[in-house]
Amino acid sequence: MTRGTESKFKSRRMRRRFFASLFQQLRILWPIFSGVLVVIVGSGALVGWIEGWQLGDTLYFTFVTGLTIGYGDLVPKQTIARVLALVIGLCGIVLTGLIAAASVQALRGADPDRSNSDNAAQD
Repeated sequence: MTRGTESKFKSRRMRRRFFASLFQQLRILWPIFSGVLVVIVGSGALVGWIEGWQLGDTLYFTFVTGLTIGYGDLVPKQTIARVLALVIGLCGIVLTGLIAAASVQALRGADPDRSNSDNAAQD
């Protein structure tokens, strides 16, 4: 086997290990993910109802706020809606952190050489 072919197979194996590990992490964290998503969507629905927005505007506001982008084209005017927008933003930060943590764990699990050296260093 040539060096390029061997490298290609190694990268494929590593990619498969990464996705297998990522899906394992997501299965473990799914109850937390789903809970945070329910809070985000529920809070967004309440904000939309309080502000009298259409469904499209409500979903747009919810996901722009949850991803902490915040374009500012839709802004809640009622105090309770603003508090709910804070809840959406904080839950979005938690969700982003959980996804980043799961991805890092999957990357660590994808490289067997690195995970073995990490275990040896801990002993």
